[in-house]
Amino acid sequence: MSVSEEAVRTRAATDRTDESSWEVDPNDDWALAVLATVGRQLRLRREAAGLRVNDFAMAAGYGADLVYKIETGKRIPRPEYLDKADEVLDAGGLISAMREDVKKVRYPKKVRDLAQLEARAVELQLYDPLHVHGLLQTSEYARALLTMRRPTYSAEEVERFITARIARKAIFERDPVPDLSFVLEEWTLRRPLGGRDALRSQLEHLLETAQLCNVELQVMPLELYEHAGVDGGIEVLKFEDGSAVGRSPAVANGRPVSDPRHLRILELRYGIIRAQALTPRESTAFVEQLLGET
Repeated sequence: MSVSEEAVRTRAATDRTDESSWEVDPNDDWALAVLATVGRQLRLRREAAGLRVNDFAMAAGYGADLVYKIETGKRIPRPEYLDKADEVLDAGGLISAMREDVKKVRYPKKVRDLAQLEARAVELQLYDPLHVHGLLQTSEYARALLTMRRPTYSAEEVERFITARIARKAIFERDPVPDLSFVLEEWTLRRPLGGRDALRSQLEHLLETAQLCNVELQVMPLELYEHAGVDGGIEVLKFEDGSAVGRSPAVANGRPVSDPRHLRILELRYGIIRAQALTPRESTAFVEQLLGET
């Protein structure tokens, strides 16, 4: 094999590594433990089949470097990698079954923790002054938003965040469904992030979501002399046992809080914001008007 052919083969293997796995957060202890277990099982099954790393890599169609990193818990394997490994090692579905374990750790820790809280909540009060809230974002809007961040996210990070946001939308399909209240800023509904088509899709999605019986969507108009949300976003999640957790940049430096004093402040501010915003019916009509102008 010539030097140039070897270079092409090496570069292709590297590209395949990037495409066929995700990076793992070195500070995410739980994810590291899960991936170490998955990697060990993959290595033991490969060795039991009498295959060296290079032999398995060639049979599976992946680079040996990727195989090594996954087996040592340094990369998160994509579902298709596990399926191929199951096929090559004739595991009868046991390796593919590890998809569920891997699925739990492929999202960033902070997103995973938030999703766990949302899955328990029976009521959510949500105000984002900067963007359409993550639970309401279409994938096109989310992609446009993430790719505009500076310093920039890598392509892999963008895909992980988008996948995580889509997964969080399972909250709309829960049974029983939680009560969801959103307050959106008018200017976030006017700025065409990702282009006019992306904005149209986002507005249409908002109108569809607003029709759900457990969702109240309100818009804070620009032409307003008073605004209780000038101190930043607000999230309040309430649980069935009567407890709650809230977060806002203006309270406890943005850390999650659960003590009554801080929660009272957050709920007071959110209540005033809702009172100042357009009613749900007025808001729906307003979004319809924006859609017609887009």
